[in-house]
Amino acid sequence: MIFVIADIELAEGKQAAFLEAFHQLVPQVLAEEGCIEYGPAVDEETDIPVQIMNGNQIVTVMEKWASVDALKAHLTAPHMMVYREQVAELVKGTKLKILKPA
Repeated sequence: MIFVIADIELAEGKQAAFLEAFHQLVPQVLAEEGCIEYGPAVDEETDIPVQIMNGNQIVTVMEKWASVDALKAHLTAPHMMVYREQVAELVKGTKLKILKPA
């Protein structure tokens, strides 16, 4: 199993539009072979002093996949190509962390 943490940087004021499109994508990704968990997350405001806030321009996607091969298949899945076109004007960039259990 691997973990993926994707930080998606959005254009100013586009979080709601992005999340609407993303939530439509989630069921398709969850149905992919090897997908264990897949969902967006945004900041929860707390009074914990060591918390790092991303702000409204970052949506973090928390993912679990059975293998790197399953992740690679996901990245090239037809519905992902359609999704990328849909959100192209909303997304400024994406950073991935791909991790394994230690």
